[in-house]
Amino acid sequence: MDIVKVEQGFCPSKDGKATRSEGGMVATAFPLATQAGVEMLKKGGNAVDAACAAAFALGVCEPQASGLGGQTMALLYLNGRTFALDGSSRLPSLAHLDRLGTPERIRGYKAATVPSTPAVLGYMHLRYGSLSWDEILEPALRLAHDGYEISPLQSGLQERELEGFNQVPGKSGARAFLKDGIRPYEAGDLFKQPELAATLEVLLEQGPRGFYLGPVARRIDQDMRENQGLIRAEDLALIPWPVERRPIMRPYRDLQVATMPPPAAGRTLLLVLLMLDSLRQGFLAKEDPETCLFLVEVFRRAFLQRRQQPMDPNRYAQSPDRTMTSLAFARSLARSISTKVAPDLGAPEGRAGGGETTHISVMDKHGNTVALSQSIESIYGSKAAAEGLGFMYNNYMRTMETMDPAHPYYLRPNAAPWSSVAPAIAFYRGKPWLAVGSPGSDRIYSTIAQFFVHIVERDFSLEKAVAHPRLHCSMGGRVSLEAERFDPAIVNHLKEMGYKLDKRKPYSFYMGALNAVMKCRSRRGFLGAAEVRRDGSAMGPYEV
Repeated sequence: MDIVKVEQGFCPSKDGKATRSEGGMVATAFPLATQAGVEMLKKGGNAVDAACAAAFALGVCEPQASGLGGQTMALLYLNGRTFALDGSSRLPSLAHLDRLGTPERIRGYKAATVPSTPAVLGYMHLRYGSLSWDEILEPALRLAHDGYEISPLQSGLQERELEGFNQVPGKSGARAFLKDGIRPYEAGDLFKQPELAATLEVLLEQGPRGFYLGPVARRIDQDMRENQGLIRAEDLALIPWPVERRPIMRPYRDLQVATMPPPAAGRTLLLVLLMLDSLRQGFLAKEDPETCLFLVEVFRRAFLQRRQQPMDPNRYAQSPDRTMTSLAFARSLARSISTKVAPDLGAPEGRAGGGETTHISVMDKHGNTVALSQSIESIYGSKAAAEGLGFMYNNYMRTMETMDPAHPYYLRPNAAPWSSVAPAIAFYRGKPWLAVGSPGSDRIYSTIAQFFVHIVERDFSLEKAVAHPRLHCSMGGRVSLEAERFDPAIVNHLKEMGYKLDKRKPYSFYMGALNAVMKCRSRRGFLGAAEVRRDGSAMGPYEV
């Protein structure tokens, strides 16, 4: 990797997708949330302050992906210490399979797990923030009171999800998030959320306690009882603070990549990078049929291992079994791949991952770093909104295992959902160099891995690595790719080798959404790049 070429090749853009700055950098999935994070840096706040403010703001202006009703995971580097915050939500005490049919696990009140996002953000700020709680919440409150303009992407997603909104009895989600409760907002419409603003006021005055033990908790309990949901006041009272876990870290060429341990999907990301690290230098430098086929098989094998080796987070911390992050195991998997012989595509397809997420990457002037991913699972979560509270319930119940009681993520009371997020911090010579993450459910690990390939193997600049065309392979050999942006020889070769092609449009929403920040080594300042496929932006306190 030529770090000078990577950093010096960066080209800022006028649309805010690619930015150079002094004093830190914030990249999020919505410009107003990015601005909220930058406000904190300008006030002298640290990376935690900026990440918390941006996360609360995203819950207001990106409600299709996250909010107070979801869960949050974060990877942090603070004052020389790297650690993970496992902010898993929890299944309520009434969650039993005999109470939940398949449709009820996907949509409606019974699909919701106990939200963890207010607890996670509250804990982060309480333990590691430097600004006041009022300052952290002020941008989100302002956005909820004053409103924001609906983006073309959001309007299109509301249109896409209209049937799901209408399938929830009472149509609470539709009433809260659709225009007049019946139709999608048009791009440019002003969307105000007075009920959410009132909920945020409770959080501002009482902290997370007001959500889990105060008036918000009582309102959720009543709402769930009236709509045959499963969450009760006792479940909210027992939600834990996030668990501080040791991150997992492995080498990839000149970098050390840290990411989230179980229940997140960091092991899958690291297995991919270890397989790629075992290749000879230069093999992945160009993009041709041979290298793309190899990448496809690496992604497929890594995903198979994730499905075959689920790991309970508490057991993982004490278990000597580190197979998925073993270099020897990764090398053996890589050696099993042939680019000359048609692969055996006999693996089951597996359940399609349709969940969504949002991601925030932040660095402050001291190099403190936060890579934070939060979600309400599917687009607009359960499609059921908390009555009078202004946020959407998640539908993490859909992620739970229902066939094998020995599975660590089997559907049972107080279980934690299985997560696909893999926020990552890459270290160069012992110091954080870049932070990155993405939404995209099962495509998250392959999206982030390709980003690293473009930077490390091909010396792409940050914004070029984010915008480059992507592909992904399922367990059963279905290759999703932005077909028109790839060389036709690559597409034809994959088809000839027996893969089922899932051709997506250029710059497809389906192919993830990277938000990345970088602290330069060959020059002063910070670089930020936000996903061109969605609404995001990157911004620093003193742009240059």
